[in-house]
Amino acid sequence: MPKRITILGSTGSIGQSTVQVVGALGPDYRVVGLAGNRRWGELLAQCRALHPSAVAVADQASAAAIRPKLNGQTELLAGPEGLVEIARRPESDFVVSAIVGAAGLKPTLAAVEAGKDVGLANKEALVIAGSLLLPLARRTNARVLPIDSEHSAVFQAMASGRTGEVHKIYLTASGGPLRTWPAERIARATPADALRHPTWDMGPKITIDSATMMNKALEIIEACWLFDLSPDAIEVLIHPESVIHSMVEFCDGSVIAQLGAPDMKTPIQYALTYPHRAAGCAKRLDFKALRQLHFEMPDMERFPALRLGYEVARKGGTAGAVLNAANEQAVTAFLEERISFGRIVELTERVLADHVVDPHPTLDTLLAADAWARQEVNRCLKD
Repeated sequence: MPKRITILGSTGSIGQSTVQVVGALGPDYRVVGLAGNRRWGELLAQCRALHPSAVAVADQASAAAIRPKLNGQTELLAGPEGLVEIARRPESDFVVSAIVGAAGLKPTLAAVEAGKDVGLANKEALVIAGSLLLPLARRTNARVLPIDSEHSAVFQAMASGRTGEVHKIYLTASGGPLRTWPAERIARATPADALRHPTWDMGPKITIDSATMMNKALEIIEACWLFDLSPDAIEVLIHPESVIHSMVEFCDGSVIAQLGAPDMKTPIQYALTYPHRAAGCAKRLDFKALRQLHFEMPDMERFPALRLGYEVARKGGTAGAVLNAANEQAVTAFLEERISFGRIVELTERVLADHVVDPHPTLDTLLAADAWARQEVNRCLKD
């Protein structure tokens, strides 16, 4: 039997790369489910190419548009509940969670609850609800395999030792498009400036998070959950070439790094084929073309989001839900040109400071914290 795969967020950059990886892996891998939101035209094209048994469309208007164009072999599931339903259906063995933001939380939890292995590109699921998701995975024997390039690199490097032997994790970061800019210029960056990433091809929200370095703040929290480490054991290192995707330093001083071209198809494929490896379709690293590799410490004065990542990782509880939701709302306001770039982290920090952390939240508590943080950002925008 081929490995049967459902892709949540199939029209995004990770989803499209996953489709390419599955195609290159051959008949032992098959896409049986797709899920998207508003890009129904691209979703329809994927359905016609892949013939999945079901497709879920979160946006009701997009679902109405795609419904008459589907053939009778693909079932349509509509609305946010459709995402949850397709994630838990028994037709698939493996779910790629690539929906951006908090919208991916409930479908990811549904897949884990159903005992499926999950390739996790949606870091927000752990940032918001790591205290729920990982214990649930242990109860259902579901494996949560990281697809983020940094966490995939750590996951691969960790095979060289045990968790108790880890001294430090180095999460590398490109530094984003504003890495060398002075603080005054960063604060005035336009959406066009912030979306001009030097090495990675990502969606707009993640690219803005890279520019503020909020993506690395979220990855600090994610790493704490995935690898059962304290924030003090995690260090961010700026590496603009994006060749070393992360490193693990063990107690004996050995450092194991995972290298590769900046191509998300490599970590996607590793999650799909784990614990095995297969010939891949990703770009290969050309060592002859490499001249130098650079490293520098991050400047937390110019990129204060990193400080918030460590703060939230230490607080736990509902802090991650508030950080993520406030940032999502602020990034949306920036992309709509309602606030300046400098206000993204400023608003997020302000909302986080006003939040009273619940250290032992339920899912309902986390969702309430998410909703409160978004309302607070909107209230601040009216001040």
